[in-house]
Amino acid sequence: MREYGNRAARRAPERRVEITGVETCVVEGNFDWNLFRVHTDAGVTGLGESYRGGAVDAIAAYLDEFLVGENPLDVERLFRLMVQETSGHGGTTGKVVTAASGVEIALWDLAGKLLGVPAYQLLGGKYRDEVPVYVDLHAGESFAVDHGAADYGDADAYRPEAYVESAEGALAANFSAMKFDLDTPADNDPDPVNGRLTSADVEAKRAVVAAVTDAVGTDAEVAFDCHWDYSFDSAKRLVGALEPYDLMWLEDVLPPENARAQRELARSTSLPLATGENRFRVHEFAELLYEFGVDVVTPDPTTVGGLAESKAIASRAEENYVTVSPHNVCSPVGTMAVAHLCAAVPNVGHLEYHALDVPWWDDLLDRSEPLIADGTVSVPEAPGYGIALDDEVAREHATSWSDGFFEGGDA
Repeated sequence: MREYGNRAARRAPERRVEITGVETCVVEGNFDWNLFRVHTDAGVTGLGESYRGGAVDAIAAYLDEFLVGENPLDVERLFRLMVQETSGHGGTTGKVVTAASGVEIALWDLAGKLLGVPAYQLLGGKYRDEVPVYVDLHAGESFAVDHGAADYGDADAYRPEAYVESAEGALAANFSAMKFDLDTPADNDPDPVNGRLTSADVEAKRAVVAAVTDAVGTDAEVAFDCHWDYSFDSAKRLVGALEPYDLMWLEDVLPPENARAQRELARSTSLPLATGENRFRVHEFAELLYEFGVDVVTPDPTTVGGLAESKAIASRAEENYVTVSPHNVCSPVGTMAVAHLCAAVPNVGHLEYHALDVPWWDDLLDRSEPLIADGTVSVPEAPGYGIALDDEVAREHATSWSDGFFEGGDA
């Protein structure tokens, strides 16, 4: 078995630092946000986040066992160490990679603080000062998630006028790009499991797209998300019906497992298609990118393996002239981390923002200015991610945390 332990240990005294603990906190926002702190014997901590949902904090406690004593500056080696040490029980995909992503993201923050540079500098340098954001919207009170299960609204929430109202609100807030969910409760009627759309379903979705694009015009770009719901025949009918509309993209029309099916769908339409949030590590993107199964690729850095793994995916996308728009349902912590990645990647389109309905979202960070202003995130010049968690707000909304999470802050 490969050995990624710290065998290359020679370095200057000021960079001889050791990890003393990996701590987690689950904050209940519009999703369960998994926050990470990596502590060191230098008194410096790194702040990170992994994708939402359960079990991540338990896996992080296991990762802590072999990360303590390691040098946190070896970020990419330590990610490989985490994968290797867990490879016999799911370490190459799924929740284990998600947990490792949270550690990896915290390590970039930590490395930036130890070396006195912003995280984007460590990722290769900066292409842009501001990262454009698209806002993820819903039609009225149409959709909520509790532990991964969708809770749909009533039928009135899916009228085209409800979508238009949300779009007009986003325009008033100066967002230049937005995305709506296009899957609805009607998709489950009469058969909730076969993934097939009726003619009436397709027409209802077309009417929504027509109404929103007409209302928005050229003032903003518009995308729609199907949440990997439909059969191949229904996907073809849907993309055919939506081809007349100038969409930024149509996302996750098919289930995520079969890249060849995604490729064939892409070849059947001129409509830009996006997918990628359900894939892990760079290997699972190869067929999508090199077989042109996607027009816009949407990896989630807090799922896929962290910032370095996401940058590797972006590099392969760039080879094929494919735009990268990271999936992001994070708190401000993960959002700022991914913004540093977006600053360092040339072929980024937009970064997702999915917390418009969380009134205390900005309060989670100890800062005076909103994180997102006029549809962009300004990338800080301070070391690491240039942010600090407001521990009081985090505690107020936390559902659980490990013993040392609130010790030492974000020094």
